[in-house]
Amino acid sequence: MSLSPSQQTTRIPKHTRSSARERILEAAYELFSQHGIRGVGIDSIIERSSVARMTLYRHFASKDALVLAFLQRREERWTRNWLQYEVEQRATDPAERLLAIFDVFDDWFQQPNFEGCSFINVLLEMADPADVVHQASRDYLARIRSFVEGLAAEAGVADPAGFARQWHILMKGSIVAAGEGHRQAARQAQDVARLLLSQRRGAIRD
Repeated sequence: MSLSPSQQTTRIPKHTRSSARERILEAAYELFSQHGIRGVGIDSIIERSSVARMTLYRHFASKDALVLAFLQRREERWTRNWLQYEVEQRATDPAERLLAIFDVFDDWFQQPNFEGCSFINVLLEMADPADVVHQASRDYLARIRSFVEGLAAEAGVADPAGFARQWHILMKGSIVAAGEGHRQAARQAQDVARLLLSQRRGAIRD
Protein backbone atom coordinates (compact mmCIF):
# COMPACT_ATOMS: atom_id res chain seq x y z
CA MET A 1 0.00 0.00 0.00
CA SER A 2 1.37 3.41 -0.97
CA LEU A 3 1.85 6.21 1.50
CA SER A 4 -0.70 8.99 1.45
CA PRO A 5 0.55 12.44 0.43
CA SER A 6 0.41 13.68 4.02
CA GLN A 7 2.81 10.90 5.05
CA GLN A 8 5.38 11.64 2.39
CA THR A 9 8.37 13.97 2.57
CA THR A 10 10.13 15.43 -0.43
CA ARG A 11 13.76 14.55 -1.06
CA ILE A 12 15.41 17.80 -0.01
CA PRO A 13 18.77 18.48 1.66
CA LYS A 14 18.91 18.47 5.43
CA HIS A 15 20.00 22.10 5.60
CA THR A 16 16.91 23.05 3.57
CA ARG A 17 14.59 21.00 5.76
CA SER A 18 15.92 22.76 8.86
CA SER A 19 15.61 26.29 7.45
CA ALA A 20 12.99 28.57 8.94
CA ARG A 21 11.09 28.84 5.66
CA GLU A 22 10.99 25.08 5.28
CA ARG A 23 9.81 24.55 8.86
CA ILE A 24 7.03 27.07 8.32
CA LEU A 25 5.96 25.48 5.06
CA GLU A 26 6.07 21.96 6.49
CA ALA A 27 3.99 23.05 9.49
CA ALA A 28 1.49 24.73 7.19
CA TYR A 29 1.40 21.66 4.94
CA GLU A 30 0.53 19.34 7.81
CA LEU A 31 -2.03 21.66 9.37
CA PHE A 32 -3.72 22.80 6.15
CA SER A 33 -3.91 19.22 4.86
CA GLN A 34 -5.56 17.98 8.03
CA HIS A 35 -7.72 20.93 9.09
CA GLY A 36 -8.28 23.12 6.05
CA ILE A 37 -7.36 26.74 5.49
CA ARG A 38 -9.92 28.54 7.61
CA GLY A 39 -9.46 26.13 10.49
CA VAL A 40 -5.77 26.96 10.90
CA GLY A 41 -4.53 30.28 12.17
CA ILE A 42 -1.11 31.84 11.86
CA ASP A 43 -0.51 31.29 15.58
CA SER A 44 -0.86 27.53 15.14
CA ILE A 45 1.67 27.53 12.32
CA ILE A 46 4.09 29.63 14.37
CA GLU A 47 3.77 27.24 17.29
CA ARG A 48 4.20 24.13 15.12
CA SER A 49 7.22 25.53 13.26
CA SER A 50 8.88 27.13 16.32
CA VAL A 51 9.62 30.42 14.59
CA ALA A 52 8.95 34.01 15.54
CA ARG A 53 6.01 35.83 13.98
CA MET A 54 8.36 38.27 12.26
CA THR A 55 10.26 35.34 10.78
CA LEU A 56 7.08 33.89 9.30
CA TYR A 57 6.10 37.18 7.71
CA ARG A 58 9.61 37.70 6.40
CA HIS A 59 9.22 34.53 4.35
CA PHE A 60 5.48 34.77 3.64
CA ALA A 61 4.00 38.26 3.48
CA SER A 62 0.46 37.04 4.19
CA LYS A 63 -1.53 33.94 4.95
CA ASP A 64 -2.59 33.84 1.31
CA ALA A 65 1.06 33.69 0.28
CA LEU A 66 1.57 30.75 2.61
CA VAL A 67 -1.54 29.01 1.28
CA LEU A 68 -0.29 29.43 -2.29
CA ALA A 69 3.06 27.90 -1.33
CA PHE A 70 1.19 25.04 0.35
CA LEU A 71 -0.86 24.39 -2.79
CA GLN A 72 2.28 24.34 -4.91
CA ARG A 73 3.86 21.79 -2.59
CA ARG A 74 0.63 19.82 -2.55
CA GLU A 75 0.81 19.53 -6.32
CA GLU A 76 4.40 18.32 -6.08
CA ARG A 77 3.55 15.66 -3.49
CA TRP A 78 -0.05 14.76 -4.25
CA THR A 79 -0.37 15.12 -8.00
CA ARG A 80 3.14 14.38 -9.26
CA ASN A 81 5.07 12.39 -6.66
CA TRP A 82 2.10 10.34 -5.50
CA LEU A 83 -0.87 10.08 -7.88
CA GLN A 84 0.93 10.23 -11.21
CA TYR A 85 3.86 8.18 -9.95
CA GLU A 86 1.64 5.43 -8.50
CA VAL A 87 -0.52 5.27 -11.61
CA GLU A 88 2.54 4.92 -13.84
CA GLN A 89 3.98 2.21 -11.58
CA ARG A 90 0.80 0.13 -11.62
CA ALA A 91 0.21 -0.04 -15.37
CA THR A 92 1.84 0.65 -18.73
CA ASP A 93 -1.22 0.68 -20.98
CA PRO A 94 -2.88 4.15 -21.00
CA ALA A 95 -6.39 2.73 -20.53
CA GLU A 96 -5.24 0.64 -17.59
CA ARG A 97 -3.51 3.68 -16.13
CA LEU A 98 -6.80 5.54 -16.24
CA LEU A 99 -8.46 2.75 -14.26
CA ALA A 100 -5.45 2.51 -11.93
CA ILE A 101 -6.28 5.99 -10.66
CA PHE A 102 -9.12 4.43 -8.71
CA ASP A 103 -6.91 1.62 -7.39
CA VAL A 104 -4.57 4.27 -6.02
CA PHE A 105 -7.55 6.13 -4.56
CA ASP A 106 -8.82 2.93 -2.97
CA ASP A 107 -5.57 2.49 -1.03
CA TRP A 108 -5.75 6.14 -0.01
CA PHE A 109 -9.37 5.94 1.13
CA GLN A 110 -8.62 3.01 3.42
CA GLN A 111 -6.00 4.88 5.42
CA PRO A 112 -7.13 6.16 8.83
CA ASN A 113 -5.55 9.57 8.21
CA PHE A 114 -7.39 10.13 4.91
CA GLU A 115 -7.46 13.90 4.53
CA GLY A 116 -9.33 14.42 1.27
CA CYS A 117 -8.22 16.57 -1.64
CA SER A 118 -6.78 19.88 -0.51
CA PHE A 119 -7.50 21.49 -3.88
CA ILE A 120 -11.21 20.69 -3.53
CA ASN A 121 -11.25 21.70 0.12
CA VAL A 122 -9.57 25.05 -0.51
CA LEU A 123 -11.74 25.73 -3.56
CA LEU A 124 -14.84 25.35 -1.40
CA GLU A 125 -13.43 27.26 1.55
CA MET A 126 -12.42 30.20 -0.65
CA ALA A 127 -15.61 30.30 -2.70
CA ASP A 128 -15.11 33.68 -4.37
CA PRO A 129 -14.03 32.98 -7.99
CA ALA A 130 -12.00 36.21 -7.95
CA ASP A 131 -9.96 35.11 -4.93
CA VAL A 132 -6.36 34.32 -5.88
CA VAL A 133 -6.37 31.19 -3.71
CA HIS A 134 -9.61 29.98 -5.30
CA GLN A 135 -8.11 30.51 -8.74
CA ALA A 136 -4.94 28.63 -7.80
CA SER A 137 -6.94 25.66 -6.51
CA ARG A 138 -8.97 25.60 -9.70
CA ASP A 139 -5.78 25.68 -11.78
CA TYR A 140 -4.24 22.77 -9.86
CA LEU A 141 -7.41 20.74 -10.38
CA ALA A 142 -7.29 21.59 -14.08
CA ARG A 143 -3.77 20.20 -14.29
CA ILE A 144 -4.96 16.90 -12.82
CA ARG A 145 -7.63 16.86 -15.51
CA SER A 146 -4.93 17.51 -18.12
CA PHE A 147 -3.09 14.42 -16.89
CA VAL A 148 -6.27 12.40 -17.43
CA GLU A 149 -6.79 13.97 -20.84
CA GLY A 150 -3.29 12.93 -21.89
CA LEU A 151 -3.92 9.34 -20.88
CA ALA A 152 -7.27 9.40 -22.67
CA ALA A 153 -5.69 10.61 -25.89
CA GLU A 154 -3.04 7.87 -25.67
CA ALA A 155 -5.79 5.31 -25.05
CA GLY A 156 -7.62 6.29 -28.23
CA VAL A 157 -10.65 7.79 -26.50
CA ALA A 158 -13.10 9.92 -28.45
CA ASP A 159 -13.02 13.60 -27.38
CA PRO A 160 -10.25 13.29 -24.76
CA ALA A 161 -11.01 16.72 -23.24
CA GLY A 162 -14.69 15.97 -22.71
CA PHE A 163 -13.86 12.48 -21.47
CA ALA A 164 -11.35 13.94 -18.97
CA ARG A 165 -14.04 16.17 -17.49
CA GLN A 166 -16.34 13.18 -17.00
CA TRP A 167 -13.52 11.09 -15.54
CA HIS A 168 -12.51 13.92 -13.23
CA ILE A 169 -16.08 14.14 -11.95
CA LEU A 170 -15.84 10.48 -10.97
CA MET A 171 -12.51 11.12 -9.27
CA LYS A 172 -13.72 14.14 -7.31
CA GLY A 173 -17.02 12.51 -6.47
CA SER A 174 -15.31 9.44 -5.04
CA ILE A 175 -13.06 11.64 -2.87
CA VAL A 176 -16.06 13.50 -1.45
CA ALA A 177 -17.90 10.21 -0.86
CA ALA A 178 -14.87 8.81 0.97
CA GLY A 179 -14.83 11.95 3.10
CA GLU A 180 -18.43 11.19 4.04
CA GLY A 181 -17.27 7.79 5.27
CA HIS A 182 -17.94 5.66 2.19
CA ARG A 183 -14.51 4.07 1.92
CA GLN A 184 -15.52 1.78 -0.97
CA ALA A 185 -16.24 4.77 -3.20
CA ALA A 186 -13.18 4.31 -5.42
CA ARG A 187 -14.17 0.75 -6.31
CA GLN A 188 -17.69 1.79 -7.24
CA ALA A 189 -16.42 4.78 -9.20
CA GLN A 190 -14.09 2.43 -11.08
CA ASP A 191 -17.06 0.27 -12.09
CA VAL A 192 -18.72 3.32 -13.66
CA ALA A 193 -15.41 4.38 -15.16
CA ARG A 194 -15.00 1.05 -16.95
CA LEU A 195 -18.37 1.54 -18.66
CA LEU A 196 -17.47 5.09 -19.67
CA LEU A 197 -14.08 4.02 -21.02
CA SER A 198 -15.59 1.16 -23.00
CA GLN A 199 -18.24 3.44 -24.47
CA ARG A 200 -15.80 6.18 -25.49
CA ARG A 201 -13.24 3.81 -26.99
CA GLY A 202 -16.02 2.10 -28.91
CA ALA A 203 -17.20 5.46 -30.23
CA ILE A 204 -13.89 6.26 -31.86
CA ARG A 205 -13.70 2.81 -33.50
CA ASP A 206 -17.18 3.28 -34.95
